[in-house]
Amino acid sequence: MAMHELIRLKEEFTEKGIMICFNGPFSHSIIEEIGNAVRRRLEGEEVRKDAIMDVFAVYIEQTQNVKNYLAGKSFPVKNFNSAIIIIARMGGKYAISSGNVIEKTDTAALVDRLERIQRLDREGLKRLYKEEIRHEVPPGGTGAGVGLIEIARRASEKLSYVIDEIDETYNFFSLTAVI
Repeated sequence: MAMHELIRLKEEFTEKGIMICFNGPFSHSIIEEIGNAVRRRLEGEEVRKDAIMDVFAVYIEQTQNVKNYLAGKSFPVKNFNSAIIIIARMGGKYAISSGNVIEKTDTAALVDRLERIQRLDREGLKRLYKEEIRHEVPPGGTGAGVGLIEIARRASEKLSYVIDEIDETYNFFSLTAVI
């Protein structure tokens, strides 16, 4: 990347309020280090403690969801095993966005789950969370399936998502939560 491209990228990030952007494979240590950097930055800006905790929790849930999903896949294209996470300030709110490749065969179930979550109010999300937490994790499962519910519970707005087609086998899934 040429220097003039880098300054243009920095200006675009500043214009869009992007505080942190990471593009690459997610590992436990990368998730932890970026999370610590986000927390320190928000503390330095004297953001309310509850807002810091919500941003941090949503960041952790999103990155863990992506990491766990990708860990269970072996994509033929190397860069399909990486993802992107962006945290941006929008006025007095924060947007946490993640994006990763998903198999088309997984798309319908993911959209169904998201749409079910989208239809619920705060009380409905609380009930669904309690239901899901009681279920046993299936063999080979990566958790109790509460990550998206927890993200929705902490978000101040409905979650937004986009599914972009890559080819006949893969899509790119993007999720944004606003705190």
